[in-house]
Amino acid sequence: MPLPKSNTYTIDDIYALPEGQRAELIDGQIYDMAPPSPMHQELVMELSATLRDYIKKNGGPCKVYPAPFAVFLNEDDRNYVEPDISVICDSSKVDNRGYQGAPDFIIEIVSPSSQRMDYLTKLFKYRTAGVREYWIVNPLQRTVQVYSFEGTEDSTQYSFDDEITVTIYGDLKICVADLLK
Repeated sequence: MPLPKSNTYTIDDIYALPEGQRAELIDGQIYDMAPPSPMHQELVMELSATLRDYIKKNGGPCKVYPAPFAVFLNEDDRNYVEPDISVICDSSKVDNRGYQGAPDFIIEIVSPSSQRMDYLTKLFKYRTAGVREYWIVNPLQRTVQVYSFEGTEDSTQYSFDDEITVTIYGDLKICVADLLK
């Protein structure tokens, strides 16, 4: 007797969702996304602006894309994510649907409902897809977990009061507490 087939979804299923419903697709499974809190949105805005201003000031080729922005991590139709912030340095992979590949730098702002996804599932997906740096910002704990996947891989936890070096830039330091003043 064959085993029952589990539902496996594709990017077409994501695009078929009702207008305004946000979800991500990871390995063929759909994960609904809860509406963000005001603190979440403030962190997205301030971190995005800080990164954008740094890139513009230094004439870099990268661009900052806050959510909602589609990222197609793998060359398949079973993975679609909307990171809170994506920094993309290869504009040739940006098309009218989003980004085809792994962003250089991703920041996720944790909510109580997304902790398992951000700390486990997305960490694995982003690392294996080729993301160079990944930050998990936790407003409830006032911590930032920084993962650097270039060269010698590294993971360090910081508090909001610490100056955190953006690994892909080296000379950019961000104190999250200062952004919230």
